[in-house]
Amino acid sequence: MRAAAAVNPAVAAGVGRTALLVAAARAIETHRPDALARDPFAEHFVRAAPASAGWPVRPDQVPAGEADPLWGRLGRYFGLRTRVLDDHLLRAARQGVRQVVLLGAGLDCRAFRLDWPPGCVVLEVDTAGMLTFKQAVLDRVGAAPTARRRVLAADLRLDWSEALRAAGFDAAAPTAWLAEGLLLYLPAAAERRLVATVDRLSAPGSSLAYEVKPGVEAPRVRASPVYAAARQRAGIDLLSLFDGGPRPDTAGDLTARGWTVTARTPYDFTAVHGRGPRPEPDDALAANRWCFATRGEEVRGRGRSRPAEHGDDGAAAAARRR
Repeated sequence: MRAAAAVNPAVAAGVGRTALLVAAARAIETHRPDALARDPFAEHFVRAAPASAGWPVRPDQVPAGEADPLWGRLGRYFGLRTRVLDDHLLRAARQGVRQVVLLGAGLDCRAFRLDWPPGCVVLEVDTAGMLTFKQAVLDRVGAAPTARRRVLAADLRLDWSEALRAAGFDAAAPTAWLAEGLLLYLPAAAERRLVATVDRLSAPGSSLAYEVKPGVEAPRVRASPVYAAARQRAGIDLLSLFDGGPRPDTAGDLTARGWTVTARTPYDFTAVHGRGPRPEPDDALAANRWCFATRGEEVRGRGRSRPAEHGDDGAAAAARRR
């Protein structure tokens, strides 16, 4: 599997390396007996890149378990986030949406591991290097998509709308947009442009799920074991990667554009699922918000859309590949 890493160094450092961090967390989650989400491809990405080849991919490789600030606490955060956003996208698909766009898709494998309804198209947008590395690993393990999958190499800090259309995006169809672990790293101006682009390209019945960390954390929070462990053990300085400028009010922007926006904390979903990270003093996860925006208008042939529900339900769980 090491040969795949030679295709492109896109995941060796910077934001690209965080994709490997999330993949390792998903791999560990996959092998938990009480897994919130399962991604059978995740550990292959981790082992394919020299930067992460020695990282754990199973719970028994994390001796401290959930007490480990990196592979336990932060890892469980990523597992919970994966589950919540899986459910959000599958719920949109059940309500009639057949077009999904993953912005900053990274090493996400939703196009391969979720049971999509017939006719679903999943478009993945990321840098050319990331997509090349990802495809090399997927080819090596013989992965087959469960939806029509299209990929687009683009810099999301710039204008990517015409390239998306050229890749087959249909602006007349409702879309489920996802910006998972993306906006935290974008400059404020790029975040505003991205939101304006999503709004311009979204037909009635569309939704957008995204993650934000408003404001700048206090020094005692920035000294959190989560940040220290990521820096010292994974070589990822998250604080230096987060954009340090004032953050835009994306929820307010979307509301002004006619969207309905709901913001939740990760701990809301820990309560729903009965597992996941819990609050602690000087908490590096406390400021994080998972936001769900909808237009709440009709999806043709499916009746009136409603704002996304933000807990798990039986149908979404049944649709996930186990």
